[in-house]
Amino acid sequence: MPQEILSVAIWEPIPEYEAAALETFREIMSIVTAKAYGRDLLYRDSEAHYVFLRYWKSEDARGHAQEDPDMLRCWARLGNQIKIVKVYETLSQVSTAP
Repeated sequence: MPQEILSVAIWEPIPEYEAAALETFREIMSIVTAKAYGRDLLYRDSEAHYVFLRYWKSEDARGHAQEDPDMLRCWARLGNQIKIVKVYETLSQVSTAP
């Protein structure tokens, strides 16, 4: 069974585009779920930064999503709605076992 891959994006909305950005993220999350690419979570800190976590189902799922026209349209729209602060394409879990 393929292991999930965690990706994280930290972003902030461009002034006056927060509602539009959140709607675009809802659309992205819906596509990811419907096409079984993975699962998404969205958090917000007290300084208006958003933290978007995606657990890709697999590397193959990530590859398909990155070529998906529906996903590409959403990401293009987001380019006018948000400012990316930091992106972590792949994070690995750290074992704390001795």
